[in-house]
Amino acid sequence: MGATGGLTLVFGLPLAVALFFFALSAYERRMGLATGPGFFQRNGLAVGLYLVLAVGFWVFFVIVLPQFSMVDMSFRPKLPPSQMGGPKDVFTLENYRYFLFGSTTSTASWNWIHLKAFALTIGVSIAITLFNFALCYPIAFHMAQSAGAARLRILLLLMIIPYWVNEILRAFAFRVLLSSGGIINKLLLGAGLVAEPIDFLGADIGLYMGLSYAYLLMMVFPLYSAIESLDRNQIEAARDLGAPWWHIHLFVVMPHAKPGIASGCTLVFMLCAGALAAPLVLAGPRTLWFTPIVYDRFYQAFNWPQGAAYAFILLVTCIVFVLMVLKMFRLSLGEITR
Repeated sequence: MGATGGLTLVFGLPLAVALFFFALSAYERRMGLATGPGFFQRNGLAVGLYLVLAVGFWVFFVIVLPQFSMVDMSFRPKLPPSQMGGPKDVFTLENYRYFLFGSTTSTASWNWIHLKAFALTIGVSIAITLFNFALCYPIAFHMAQSAGAARLRILLLLMIIPYWVNEILRAFAFRVLLSSGGIINKLLLGAGLVAEPIDFLGADIGLYMGLSYAYLLMMVFPLYSAIESLDRNQIEAARDLGAPWWHIHLFVVMPHAKPGIASGCTLVFMLCAGALAAPLVLAGPRTLWFTPIVYDRFYQAFNWPQGAAYAFILLVTCIVFVLMVLKMFRLSLGEITR
């Protein structure tokens, strides 16, 4: 693409997005679909136009265009820069074949190392998502339905303040706590509960704890937001009718909080599956997480098409998980993004 084409794309696409919003707003007014003042009427022409152009520019150049470039690159062979765009630069499935079979030409054996790492990453991410839901649901319910204003502020501060520390520093803090000579092992040895230090890091307990702790807020806040909107009279009515506590949560609170549950689960799963710092710092010597493999494809093997293929496989898996969650909870994408 030449310089003229690039400038046309940079300035033309946001303008096209703005025109689309104008046309959509006019169509809704004409068809009587708008129930209140339109977007530009609420915000004013200048502010509304700025928001549309800024969001359109941001979404396209920061989200859509890099993803399309990654997908395109994943179907290209690894070539020196001088040969890119030449006759050898054709679409191919060799990068995906390598993920499955460990070779771009042979299919004699499976690439068990990478396949197991991928399966471990997805399986552990699902397990951590379920664990975080079980851990955060009581906290969110207490914050939304039981805690007073003062206690709620204290709880929010206690949860937010630790996240002022960088994620990598928190991962190293877990490593210090859980190492063979760490505080936890010293306490266990001093109390006579164990005869020798427990290898928490080698058993991946540190990794699971680090990932679970890193994304607690991503589960707590969607749950709190959903449960907080529940009318307390519904809970009181269920209690007056003699419903046990588990019945109230299962058939009154959770159905109302489905958007928050789905939102929290998708956020935690996608962040766990895409985590890089915690697996590098906390994973045991026999554990191979998938994201470091993707990183190595880019920056160790310098095989960007292969790294793009691996990243695209992970992206598709996360999208499938989101769609499955939406299907399971019978929700639309708009309901969990509110």
